[in-house]
Amino acid sequence: MTSPQGRRPVVVGVDPDPARRMALAWAVDEAARRRLPLRLVHAQGVPTGGYRSREVRPSWEEWNQALHAAGDQVLREAVTFAESRRPEVEVSTLLAEGDPAWVLREQAGDATAVVLGSWHLSTRQELFTSASVALPVIAHAPCPVIVVPEPEHTTQRPLYMVVGVDGSAHSAAAVDFAFEEAALHGADLRAIYVWHTPLLGALDEHAALQECRRVLSETVAGRTATHPEVELHHEVVKGHPVEVLTEAAAHAVGLVVGTRGHGGFAGMLLGSVSQGVLHHARCPVFTVPHPHMRERGGGVAGTSSVR
Repeated sequence: MTSPQGRRPVVVGVDPDPARRMALAWAVDEAARRRLPLRLVHAQGVPTGGYRSREVRPSWEEWNQALHAAGDQVLREAVTFAESRRPEVEVSTLLAEGDPAWVLREQAGDATAVVLGSWHLSTRQELFTSASVALPVIAHAPCPVIVVPEPEHTTQRPLYMVVGVDGSAHSAAAVDFAFEEAALHGADLRAIYVWHTPLLGALDEHAALQECRRVLSETVAGRTATHPEVELHHEVVKGHPVEVLTEAAAHAVGLVVGTRGHGGFAGMLLGSVSQGVLHHARCPVFTVPHPHMRERGGGVAGTSSVR
């Protein structure tokens, strides 16, 4: 549920492995930057391996107790980490039973953003690990979802963010969010329109590039007035969207894309460009839904504190 002050929290999925803390650290810092509460969410479906190794098969009650005990421990450690990193952030927790992707999708209904971790494995492996949670959450969340890679990547100074633009309502929302994040991080912003020659049919390349530049300029127009502190750079680049954007964001604070699009990102549905940058980008990836998705979001189960 939304906090009593009406502030939508930053929600983060907490990994049971204490060595994997990049997403948690990023979420704590984001909550501090935005002066919002932080909600730590852990969903667990099976007891720990140590518990399962007992010779006597546990009863359902023992099984359930083991789940809760393990989950409580995960959240207590996460709370300790969050409070030591940013003492000013208000922290709450939710221990849930069920599929992590479903739980986080529900939690996204009243969140400012959802933060998840990612580990760059092979495509096959990711289908059964981080991507199996991230992709369904991104596809249905009414708020931005930020996927933070492990290990931490190297940023370049001056700090900069990258946003993909294609003229769609989704990319316009992504640009708005990118300006917010760039301002919060004290970073420059690179707005990139990726264009490539169609496989079929003749095309006046000069005219096409001019049209791309027009769309890009119109998309970013006016936003510098809202965030005058953000230095904006925009460019049209020929190539494949995933390759261009991930290369441009190699040392960025983050890469922002819409969940769907058109034009330069022809057929940019989740599973094409959005999924491609999730697999290949080494910086945090921000996926931003169409604004109407927020209107469809709703309240969800409340949180319980372990502080």
